Amino acid sequence: MYIMVVGLNYRSAPVEIRERFALPAGDLGEAIEGLKRSGRISEVVLVSTCNRTEIYAVVEERVVGQDEIFTFLSKMSGVSRQMFLPHLYQFGEGEAVRHLFRVASGLDSMVLGETQILGQVRQAFLFAQGAQATGPIFNNLFRRAVTVAKRAHAETKIGENAVSVSYAAVELAKKIFESLDQKTVLLIGAGKMSELTAKHLNANGATRVLVVNRTYERAKELADKFEGKALDLNSLDLALKEADIVVSSTGAEGYVVTKEHVQATMKQRRHRPLFLIDIAVPRDLDPEMGKLDNVFLYDIDDLEGVIAVNLQERQKEAEKVGVIIGEELGAFKMWLNQQEAIPLIQKLREKAMEAQSSLMQSLVNKVPNLSEKELHTVNKLTNAMINQLIHEPIKQVKEMAGEQEADLYLEAFSRIFGLEEEQQEPERVQTEVRQMTAVIASAARQIEQTRQEEAAVGASRILLTRSGS
Repeated sequence: MYIMVVGLNYRSAPVEIRERFALPAGDLGEAIEGLKRSGRISEVVLVSTCNRTEIYAVVEERVVGQDEIFTFLSKMSGVSRQMFLPHLYQFGEGEAVRHLFRVASGLDSMVLGETQILGQVRQAFLFAQGAQATGPIFNNLFRRAVTVAKRAHAETKIGENAVSVSYAAVELAKKIFESLDQKTVLLIGAGKMSELTAKHLNANGATRVLVVNRTYERAKELADKFEGKALDLNSLDLALKEADIVVSSTGAEGYVVTKEHVQATMKQRRHRPLFLIDIAVPRDLDPEMGKLDNVFLYDIDDLEGVIAVNLQERQKEAEKVGVIIGEELGAFKMWLNQQEAIPLIQKLREKAMEAQSSLMQSLVNKVPNLSEKELHTVNKLTNAMINQLIHEPIKQVKEMAGEQEADLYLEAFSRIFGLEEEQQEPERVQTEVRQMTAVIASAARQIEQTRQEEAAVGASRILLTRSGS
């Protein structure tokens, strides 16, 4: 069996290519069925998100499986192979497993260390499992992928240190306020970035949201999402007095809030700390206000600086995650090799039992007068000999399956014991069979000799009895 992954993501393909391969949730079942229909793919999981489409497959032959996947992708997307092949990446065996572990852990994501992808990978696996498209290999592999990701986030800080503007704003706010509980957030402008920042602040405890916007209807629409309050621009002074955190992004010309504006407000606030985030370009907030006591002003460059530092920290943690992935990769490979050793062990047992059965038949032909009891004894003896002979090889192959070069060892084991198809018995096995034959023949001769001796003694007793009478 060969494990492989074929896919494209935000690095390998532009959005106009990626969107052609994105699969709506409702089409996932039909896609999996299409991949399985030919019978060339024994197990499959399809991961489709806004940033990636990946097909994980277990196939008998790599080239055949690859061709089947390419055909599916072309039919599904309506894009010719020549068009999408330059954007595809492919990994096989260990590298395919490593790639899956990296994806699940967030190391291959646009936002390093993000956790959303773990849920998407897990959901993709559960869907494929429910569609009976997975088997023992992927059932084990994808559960391990979830374990790897959980270890990554539990044992390292890969998910800490904000690496997006909205999260960076939350991180800075937490440094200024001991807690964001019950804090009031003022949004100046109702754009998407303001909304996203407010969402993260709200999730971290800031319960009250005020929205000031040039268009009152848009302000109300956004405020309603947080069960907040919409205000027009004329109420900005009142809103500044009540706010603890201000997020501004209007796209207006000139400063929306000046130093003098805030200076007057701070007196009314009794110098209660005011945290301001200016994510507008050009800036909405007068940079001079940052010189005032208890006023903490950050613009988009400040936030980008925080993100850059935090990204370096995450990259350091990513190295630790890489160690975890290496450990889990080794554990999976050992498990996989052990699965490959199982049929070899079974073949060895079957071959040994066939030899024992053949020897027993040969014995019956050569010594036809053996009783049922005697045959049972010899059968038991030869079975014990067979088990003793193959005990050590079985023990060794199990240990070899866990070695780094297990593939080579297992292949050698198969050749030594003649377990490959249409291959003659090797000399070692022939020698062992000859040894067993010699032992059994010796045992048969001893049994026959004993029977003859017993018969002679019986005849002598009869003669003595007759002569005495």
